[in-house]
Amino acid sequence: MLILTLIASITLLLVLIIKFRVHAFVALVLVSLLTASVTDIPINKILPTMLNGFGGTLASVALLVGLGAMIGRLLEITGGAKVLADTLINKFGEEKAPFALGVASLLFGFPIFFDAGLVVMLPIIFSVAKQFGGSLFRYAFPAAGAFAVTHAFLPPHPGPVASGDLLGANIGLLTLIGIVIALPTWYFAAYLYSTFLGRKLQLPLPKSFLNAAPINETAVLNPPSFRKVMFILLLPLCLIMLDTVLNTFAVMKLIDGSALWVESLRLLGKTPVALLITLLVTIILLKEQRSVEQIEKICDNALGPICAIVLVTGAGGMFGGVLRASGIGDVLSNMLSDTGMPVIVAAFLISTALRVAQGSATVAITTTSALIAPTVAVTTGLSEFDLCFIVISIASGATVLSHVNDSGFWLISRFLEIDTKTMFKTWTALETLIGLVGFGLSVVGSIIL
Repeated sequence: MLILTLIASITLLLVLIIKFRVHAFVALVLVSLLTASVTDIPINKILPTMLNGFGGTLASVALLVGLGAMIGRLLEITGGAKVLADTLINKFGEEKAPFALGVASLLFGFPIFFDAGLVVMLPIIFSVAKQFGGSLFRYAFPAAGAFAVTHAFLPPHPGPVASGDLLGANIGLLTLIGIVIALPTWYFAAYLYSTFLGRKLQLPLPKSFLNAAPINETAVLNPPSFRKVMFILLLPLCLIMLDTVLNTFAVMKLIDGSALWVESLRLLGKTPVALLITLLVTIILLKEQRSVEQIEKICDNALGPICAIVLVTGAGGMFGGVLRASGIGDVLSNMLSDTGMPVIVAAFLISTALRVAQGSATVAITTTSALIAPTVAVTTGLSEFDLCFIVISIASGATVLSHVNDSGFWLISRFLEIDTKTMFKTWTALETLIGLVGFGLSVVGSIIL
């Protein structure tokens, strides 16, 4: 009965989202309530169970996503993205301009979401493509692929943060492993494939860009320096690495992990604290570009667009809390054990199915993590590295086979003016390559470590 309930709940969730166009947040809350009602959870425990799952997920996700959005928005408004791209293009030269745009997008994609990052970078991409010539695939897809990779694999993006929280993975270690996997994944699946597309398929600049008024170069009168932008982008990574390195030294008995100085430095490297420090440093460094009042308004405006994302992620955590309390997770764990399928493979397949069915990568990551969390909890022998690789596996499954039910599919199609058939041959293939390469690297990593 529990397995039938699981199947029915997922089916209902997909029907509500796909057929009846119910918002994912509302659908997840409704399905969580119905699932809790038909299982053995006592009636007086249903609401507390739902709220605990919701609040527990938000406790980590909201802080990271909110702080990351503010940092990204400040860099965007003050011209940091353009400075980053221009400097890298000048350094790498004309031939490597697409590579430079991709590297700039990887760096800029750490704190900023896929949609927002793409919107900021596209005018820069179009200008570079117009200057150097050639197919737009060669310039746009390395950057778009970079945003897709960072959005799927790296905190503070909501999918990996929620998945890490639900599976009990260390967010700092997840960030480092995510970077290690994201870089080769982007190079092989996005950059090299985009280079191939640029040679095989000609894509002209969009008519909307060619007909638009010239970009006002004086819009940002005093943009930040390249050094400032790089310092802001690398600061949270260095702080997070501080926590991870000290924890490793403590485990190896090289230092006393309970010493006050160790615990204090590790606190600075906890992801929410690292992002808070980075935000404060960003505000101080960018005061020359904007007044205090403007900076406050920029930070305030950054929070509005992430509201729906945070609520959907929290609702996914609610669904996971109900599944854990109902005992469905234990039954699913036993079923997977009977089939002999490794958890990392099952996680990828479940995430892929949910991604194809409903389109949203964040919903697929969060729901899969909720489903697989009880199995992970009772599986013996999983190390901290294994937990991180399972998160990457889930994120990889949630990236493949982007098609017409994915908002990112239409965003790329609309801005680049690509017809739907060509989108399937190009963007869907690129996203699938990202997912497959990421999954392959996560499996290899779990075997080695």
